[in-house]
Amino acid sequence: MNEIFKDIKEQYRYNDVSQKLIFWNIAIFILSLAMFFQFKLGIFSFPNYVALSSNPEQFRFFPWTFISYSFFHADFLHLLSNMLFLFFAGRLFFTFFNANQFLATYFFGAIVSGIVYVLVQHFYFSDNQIVGASGAVLAVFFTVVFYSPLYLIRIPLVGIVKLWHIGFIILLLNVIYFAVENTGGHVAHLAGIGFGYLNLFLLNKGVDLSKLFVFKKSKKNTTFKKVYKTKSNVSAIPQIKEKDITQKQIDDILDKISKSGYDSLTKEEKEFLFKVNQ
Repeated sequence: MNEIFKDIKEQYRYNDVSQKLIFWNIAIFILSLAMFFQFKLGIFSFPNYVALSSNPEQFRFFPWTFISYSFFHADFLHLLSNMLFLFFAGRLFFTFFNANQFLATYFFGAIVSGIVYVLVQHFYFSDNQIVGASGAVLAVFFTVVFYSPLYLIRIPLVGIVKLWHIGFIILLLNVIYFAVENTGGHVAHLAGIGFGYLNLFLLNKGVDLSKLFVFKKSKKNTTFKKVYKTKSNVSAIPQIKEKDITQKQIDDILDKISKSGYDSLTKEEKEFLFKVNQ
């Protein structure tokens, strides 16, 4: 059991922010099972302080629900589909953009999707709740679609398709379902798609929302170094080389993680990272 938790900890620590969000969504889903799942009925019953209500009398007392709703899901399949798509969209996003831009896109996508959902539901005089990360994930995905529509994707059993082909199918399905069922979920989906376009438009205009997510990095602890001039510094060379080699190993491993994920590391590389972080 300790090995499992150790592996989960390392996976969380060294993976990118999109996969960290997947961990958070899974953890919150497990917690919500204990807190909000009605086992006799087989459904979730989310309170208005976590789910987003379209009733202004409710959400005005819980403004944080414009974000919190995106971390809760109606059932396991809802969670699974969103997290698989988030993993796929995240890998695409980091091909062109950075981690801060991902966070800005994800959270603003959730907020905008929630706002549009509330407005549309209010227009139809409908009092409902919404949960799920779909709007945020689609904002991430469609930012990439609008940025590089001709990007090639290999899909198993289908072959190579252009990114805009996938985007077009998703958009078409949501428009059709919205016209037929008029469900709040598809409203949020379309809002997320729309924010993807708006996000890229703002970036092209020089407005980078990710500046709101720039955090100052903590300064690394450095030891005092005193330099002595000697006739020969041969004895110091092995120590310098050893530090350089160790740092180069760390850099190479972290670069490998950023490109292929933590699972791509060998057993020796994982053990090396664990030792240097102790």
